[in-house]
Amino acid sequence: MDAVTPTPAASSPPGLKLSPCPPVEHGADGRVPLKLRRVAIDTWRENVAYLHRDCDLYRAEGFQALNKVEVRANGRKVLATLNVTLDPRIVKCDEIGLSMEAFAQLGVEPGHPATIEQAEPPASIAALHRKIGGERLTREEFHAIARDIAEHRYSKIELSAFVVATHASELDREEVYFLTEGMIAAGQRLDWRERLVVDKHCIGGIPGNRTSMLVVPIVAAHGLVCPKTSSRAITSPAGTADTMEVLAEVELPIERLQEIVRAHRACLAWGGTAQLSPADDVLIAVERPLSLDSPAQMVASILSKKVAAGSNHLVLDIPVGPTAKVRSMPEAQRLRRLFEYVARRLGISIDVVITDGRQPIGQGIGPVLEARDVMRVLQNHPLAPIDLRQKALRLAGRLLECDPDIRGGDGYGIARDILDSGRALEKMMALIEAQGARGFDPERAPLARHRFEVTAPRDGVVTGIDNLQIARIARLAGAPKVAGAGVDLMRKLGEPVRAGDVLYHVYAEYPADVEFAREASARASGYTIGAPHEVPQVYVEF
Repeated sequence: MDAVTPTPAASSPPGLKLSPCPPVEHGADGRVPLKLRRVAIDTWRENVAYLHRDCDLYRAEGFQALNKVEVRANGRKVLATLNVTLDPRIVKCDEIGLSMEAFAQLGVEPGHPATIEQAEPPASIAALHRKIGGERLTREEFHAIARDIAEHRYSKIELSAFVVATHASELDREEVYFLTEGMIAAGQRLDWRERLVVDKHCIGGIPGNRTSMLVVPIVAAHGLVCPKTSSRAITSPAGTADTMEVLAEVELPIERLQEIVRAHRACLAWGGTAQLSPADDVLIAVERPLSLDSPAQMVASILSKKVAAGSNHLVLDIPVGPTAKVRSMPEAQRLRRLFEYVARRLGISIDVVITDGRQPIGQGIGPVLEARDVMRVLQNHPLAPIDLRQKALRLAGRLLECDPDIRGGDGYGIARDILDSGRALEKMMALIEAQGARGFDPERAPLARHRFEVTAPRDGVVTGIDNLQIARIARLAGAPKVAGAGVDLMRKLGEPVRAGDVLYHVYAEYPADVEFAREASARASGYTIGAPHEVPQVYVEF
């Protein structure tokens, strides 16, 4: 019989007294029941389990930190990455701790008995290794990878390897289709039983640009079905879900989401609770810190979510500019062709629009500031940002033209009439009420407490606005975690300025965030002041 090597003693952290753990009794089936404990740690979409180092089970079964384990309780199971602790305040010797999201998946109360065992390696691990080696994968292999990712069978290291591998050895267009198809198959798929279900999406990278919150009420007021499920911010100062959350609840159970769409023809909700393409939600958690967004992952992510949400007509916005995700027209055209190929294979009608991405859209950057801009446009307020209004109307017009009763070219005028008449505002207020209104007043927007200004260093014309730097400053100020934090732009491209004129205001809730944002803006304000002829070329297809 093999001897069990005792775990070496470890010194106690300062102020922490370690006491011996009592023996853990085995159940009738030979498994060790432990008490479940909810560990109040947000592990950002990674299931994490916690065991005490002196737990008999940990020592006898040879569990290793960062191994994948399977936790069972209440007839359900969760796959999680194991962390080992010395601190009984996190978990005691007779407990198994689970991070907040993992605990919620079991649907039990703290203290409920649970068992833990080593998890089997993912069935698709061989396919992952082949992709790391640069090989081409089959449909079945991509489906297996997507399924294992959705079931949390991959560790963060393995997920990172997959993201990097698909970024480095770019997938061919058929592989992108296989990955998209696999991501759809790994989750739920909604069916609205409607002939025409529309959606609008932007590939991102442009601060502000909250056009979806205008397009959805416009097309829904016309009568089209538009179930908009959006993501939260990944690398931006706000996503559509973050901004809508200022106005109403966005984390809706799938049954409630369906009720709202059937009653109002639309919704503006966070897609995470609906389990639509759950593999994408897991991959996003890895792409965020890596700051990777390959064309293959982008296409698979967007189209899998749209198909899973039941949409069959999509208007896709690809902004192009010097500091956008897509920097040139040839790059935009290649991405357009990839979207069109995969969408055609999936049976989706797609209208790809290449738009001006030289600068932020709208005035505010950050959840509260962007919500203010959206409501001002809907209210036809004199201070509403013109660029946000115009872009939203043109995108809404393209979407309205999916309706066979609308002639090509008439969509913009119809969208403008719906907005100017107040019908879009009425529809938006109905959606806000249905989703749980939060009482937002755009004229008394709850902005963060501290504010400072960034001014023009000399006379001239605004010849450049760096999307990436402005977004970075807004995030350093606290957006989107602090809803009232962000950047409020006072000048746009081509506008004349004098030395000392305010370029933008920065709002932050905490003194440390003020300093972070102030130092970043002092190093690089994100604005270039020059001569009128230096304003970069406009990229627009409208």
